[in-house]
Amino acid sequence: MQITSPDRHSTPRAALTATALVVAVALAAGCSSTGPASDDARHPAGSVVRVPEDFPTVQKAVDVAREGDTVLIGPGTYAESVRVTKRNVVVRGTDRSAVVFDGGLKLANGITVTGPGSVVENLTVHGYLANGVLFTGVTDAKLQQRGAGGSAYDPLDTARFPPVEGFRATRVTAYNNGLYGIYAFDARSGVIEDSYASGHADSGIYVGQCKPCDTLVRGNTVERNAVGVELTNASDGVSILGNRVAGNRVGVTVNSNDLEALAPQHGAVIAGNVVVDNNAADTPEQADGGFGIGVGIGGGTANRVERNLVRGNRAAGVIVTDPPGHPASGNRVEGNQVDGNGADLVLASADPDNCFGDNRPGTQSPDGLEAAAGCGSRRGGALPTGRPAAVQAPPGVPFNRVPAPPAQPSLPDPTVPGRPATGLPGAVDPGAYPLPTDAGALPAQPAR
Repeated sequence: MQITSPDRHSTPRAALTATALVVAVALAAGCSSTGPASDDARHPAGSVVRVPEDFPTVQKAVDVAREGDTVLIGPGTYAESVRVTKRNVVVRGTDRSAVVFDGGLKLANGITVTGPGSVVENLTVHGYLANGVLFTGVTDAKLQQRGAGGSAYDPLDTARFPPVEGFRATRVTAYNNGLYGIYAFDARSGVIEDSYASGHADSGIYVGQCKPCDTLVRGNTVERNAVGVELTNASDGVSILGNRVAGNRVGVTVNSNDLEALAPQHGAVIAGNVVVDNNAADTPEQADGGFGIGVGIGGGTANRVERNLVRGNRAAGVIVTDPPGHPASGNRVEGNQVDGNGADLVLASADPDNCFGDNRPGTQSPDGLEAAAGCGSRRGGALPTGRPAAVQAPPGVPFNRVPAPPAQPSLPDPTVPGRPATGLPGAVDPGAYPLPTDAGALPAQPAR
């Protein structure tokens, strides 16, 4: 679900421009290379399984890999869907831009990870009808082929599908996939870092249906998607830090809804990000029509939005609003640089516990918002409903028509031993991410 305007509520994802592809996704289910390795497959010596030296396909290498192994993939185009079901397997390309998974607009998901502690890094994935990289506890292959989440099926059965514990995506380039670029759904204790996502008909990076999530999204560049970064029913321990979210239709959304499990959303920190110019017409059109919004909280609770540079979003810089049945409550918007937006700060929630302070805004809706709803003091009564600037969303473009991105930085040494996704996200310090000063650059990252 996405943020629109306070008087327009979100509609199911079935309205996506990619909806026409749902049938094609189902038909493509049998086209992926997901079967087990042949009986005569033998594990090579050591802890590294190489493609194509040891096995001709990534799936065969993954099937033979043992817990803790690294599957090291050489340059080439791999027209396959891969499922990683074993624990602590690292799937790594030797060259981020030259190791390419290509769905050919026929296959559903690029790489699906259900094995706890497993990793995808230093490679490119594009042209899949659903998701580029999917981390999930949903082990039903039919649900995975339908995208694993969203309104395409009933809300998640959290008893049947407990979350996968431990995941990491590092230096992944995901572009032009039909739904999400990097998708963590029913997954927790993970990190999405130093990656790039563009040209997605829903979100570039999505974290959904986890409680607690204990998930860190840091140092990514997300552009030319319908939505840049999306959190839906993602609660507790979610940190969105030091990312550049620019040139999407909508920048960052934090949502509660009843189409998915684990509502309401609670307790995310969004800090130190650049969220600028999210009004790009050459992007896929999203289901709810949202356009020109920097950071939107739709029914989220107890979130902190702090020290972000939010600029040039034509409808609203930061907006807090209530979808049906989920009042936004206890959200704190503090210490941001919010300027040059259609309306810099917008409060369209009647809940008195949302607060705004020290944001250096130019325009506020309602007028005097920070004085009336300042942090540290409880306001006396309901404020008039704030509204974003009126913006007409232009027609979108098909997700597969968004231009491919330039080459992205690769791992300096892809031969170093693999590092499984255990003990993540580790210590997370949002205070280490200062207010960015350069709208055109990825925010500086603290030492890791």
